[in-house]
Amino acid sequence: MSALNEICYFIASMTFVIGLRMMGNPKTARKGNLIGAAGMLVAIIGTVLFHKGEVPFIIYFLIGFSILIGTLIGWFTARKVAMTKMPELVSLFNGMGGACAALISLVEYPHLSNQTGSLIAVLAGLIIGSVSFSGSIIAFLKLNGTMSKAIRIPSSNIFNTALMLVTIGVATVIVLNPGFNTLPVVYCLLLLSLLYGVFFVIPIGGADMPVVISLLNSFTGLAAAFGGFLYGNKAMLTGGILVGSAGTLLTVIMCKAMNRSLSSVIFGAFGGNSAGLGKTSEGGTVKDIQVTDLSILMNYSKKVIIVPGYGLAVAQAQHVIHEIELLLESRGVEVKYAIHPVAGRMPGHMNVLLAESSVDYSKLSEMEEINPEFASTDVVLVVGANDVVNPAAKNDPSSPIYGMPILDVENATHVIVNKRSMNAGYAGIENELFYNNKTSMLFGDAKSVLTALVNELKAL
Repeated sequence: MSALNEICYFIASMTFVIGLRMMGNPKTARKGNLIGAAGMLVAIIGTVLFHKGEVPFIIYFLIGFSILIGTLIGWFTARKVAMTKMPELVSLFNGMGGACAALISLVEYPHLSNQTGSLIAVLAGLIIGSVSFSGSIIAFLKLNGTMSKAIRIPSSNIFNTALMLVTIGVATVIVLNPGFNTLPVVYCLLLLSLLYGVFFVIPIGGADMPVVISLLNSFTGLAAAFGGFLYGNKAMLTGGILVGSAGTLLTVIMCKAMNRSLSSVIFGAFGGNSAGLGKTSEGGTVKDIQVTDLSILMNYSKKVIIVPGYGLAVAQAQHVIHEIELLLESRGVEVKYAIHPVAGRMPGHMNVLLAESSVDYSKLSEMEEINPEFASTDVVLVVGANDVVNPAAKNDPSSPIYGMPILDVENATHVIVNKRSMNAGYAGIENELFYNNKTSMLFGDAKSVLTALVNELKAL
């Protein structure tokens, strides 16, 4: 039985590695996800059927019942969620992973409290899992609009640092002083960790949320790895290490894309409020354009670049934008999509959104690749994007987003921005692009406006 268990764990570990590798390419990401899920199923079967020692039937029943309930909830939730709600769903699911890691530590503490090495792993899993859980719940509330603005308490950086040091200090005392190695003190550590997760995320502004999601994801993986260490479960250990390292790497990549250090994300509250917005363009001229004029402009262009943003997801207009792409290409117009690394509410949000509408992956261009092409582009159509095309990031040192690499859409001959209104984006700052002489505003709901554009293009 033990040998069969180890074989299942080996198979699962291999599928995790292969699946993660395949998820690095959009063309194979779906298959990689399925392979990883199959590996997890193998690990669960191996754990349940080939466990060492005798297990009462009631335990098998409870495990099966729990798996059934969890599977049904996860399946129906994932099936019904709209693409606009995918970021908060990912954050919520990630938080559940952190909660599981913390619960494992609480359950195992009474059995391992006298073993120093295992106790360190228990406390580390408890702290990291709890921070990931409470932080992910706050991220979920921010992403779904319940907590729409960043909250900064007075001297928040000092308070958060002090809270983190106290939490680590309590854990250290539990390990070094047997007199404090009691369950009430461990529950106190749990409370401190949960509080730190809350105060860690609430000051962080909207523009930094993709980075925070990646970081919290790495926390969950690390917490799961500690659980695998406790149980000697190689599949759990491998999966946790892969998630932790991948999340850390993605966090570094996202920070690089925003030209910010991780410390500035955590302590800087990037885009957190409306204070210090820098220069504004009050009194500037805003031009609008009608769908009829835009259809003619795009129909007779040689090259069009589409810049998708969160507004495209909100309007569920990804299928219409793909129809526009096909219409223009049928008339000899070259069409590409410019994808900013932090567009949307989570890493890869726009890639997933466009993949849903069957946009060819070869047409999706990353920022570094597409930026030199804007100068030779006739029309740039910005749909629902805001901060990632704001020239203030380059022109205004007083702006909170100054230094963040952006898509250089202002270099194109014509820039068309589709928005419902002139409201600021997720970072809460005004967009200088709206007042550029090359820019025309196409106001209205993205799906309605783009559907009208499709009809006009068909009529030409």
